[in-house]
Amino acid sequence: MKDSKKVLIFTYYWPPSGGSGVQRWMYFTKYLKQLGWEPIVITVNEKQASYPVLDFELLEQVKDIQVIKTDTKEPLKIYSQILTGSSNKGIPQGAISKKGWFSKMAAFVRGNFFIPDARKGWNNFAKVEAEKLIRQKGIQKLITTGPPHSTHLVGLQLKVQFGIKWWADFRDPWTNIFYNKDLYRSAWAKRIDARWEEKVLQTADGILTTVGGNLVRKLQTKAPHQNFHVLPNGYDAPLMSSTPKTQLIDFHVVYTGLLTENQDYLSTIGVLNTLADQHQIRLSLAGNIAPGIIEKIKETATKIEVDYKGYLSHQEAISLMKSGDLLLNFVFRGADRDMISGKLLEYLATAIPLLSIGNPQSDAAGLLAQASFAQMIDANDIDAQEKFIQKVAQLKGKAKNILPEIENWSREKISKALNVIMEQGNVQ
Repeated sequence: MKDSKKVLIFTYYWPPSGGSGVQRWMYFTKYLKQLGWEPIVITVNEKQASYPVLDFELLEQVKDIQVIKTDTKEPLKIYSQILTGSSNKGIPQGAISKKGWFSKMAAFVRGNFFIPDARKGWNNFAKVEAEKLIRQKGIQKLITTGPPHSTHLVGLQLKVQFGIKWWADFRDPWTNIFYNKDLYRSAWAKRIDARWEEKVLQTADGILTTVGGNLVRKLQTKAPHQNFHVLPNGYDAPLMSSTPKTQLIDFHVVYTGLLTENQDYLSTIGVLNTLADQHQIRLSLAGNIAPGIIEKIKETATKIEVDYKGYLSHQEAISLMKSGDLLLNFVFRGADRDMISGKLLEYLATAIPLLSIGNPQSDAAGLLAQASFAQMIDANDIDAQEKFIQKVAQLKGKAKNILPEIENWSREKISKALNVIMEQGNVQ
């Protein structure tokens, strides 16, 4: 018997995986459940997964969700072990290492022999479990989310096999993702990858994306007749409202999240160091940040107190944000026109002044321009950065950054939009 309220969700990242990639579908499943759906998640066993970080507190958010965890075969843990001596510290995030011959060779192998990506070894295990569930439970609806975009290939196979209603969710671009340029891909590999992307885009019943604008326009050129639906990343309103705002005596500048050499952070650190002649400044950083980057920051910020807190749970990260006077964001080079991160929405939901370093003409910049005390500034525009930070520092404890109708960006509200799409059975 078919059940229209059951939906099968393929997501590689799932609690206890930490980081930003896990949160979108963690919250979607939580709120879809409240809206009367029965989400069934197929994911990978965390003991075998290539997760850079873990956050076991997130398990509480999905304790009522049915989850099937499968085996996987993938090379990233081996790569990380050889590169760093740790099974997870060397897993690439936001940047591809090209230091030394081994890293360059590994990037070449990853780009040319693991298409679309190095996590595709999960697909066969996931497909076997999906076939069982579709037959046993009469599931009619399926969602795949990427990265890793290899996950969409399972959806493609199940669509052909069962005629199931299928939505492919693009959290980030696929062939146009900014780090592909560092994988030494051959023309042959690029063609194969582009062919898979077009097949997914043209075969799915609908495409979900985190942002409209540039990302959707690029995808539309590959599937002009497809239905695209923008479901942005957001913030969890209950978590945000239940976390108290605190304040330090120092002018407190906060950065949370991944930080790599593919982000322009040093110019802003230099500005903070200059302003330390006028203000007592503390810079708190939390997230997956390499020791070498922390060292560069400390070498640049000689006049300010730098406090690196390591990787924090999601709840602890929100608490740190809400202790700040200024929140910093550094957009990945090459991604600044196509992505609006969930972290940016969480930053905005705190109502704390926000300085983001990236392309002032990007979609994210357009969003920040709607807020009362947020700005996207180019990394080379030192004067503009100094002027913005100085204004925030002078208004310490008084400045508020208000985004009109911020409640429309709540995870619950966005989940209701997804509910409408799924109730209709197609994307209009």
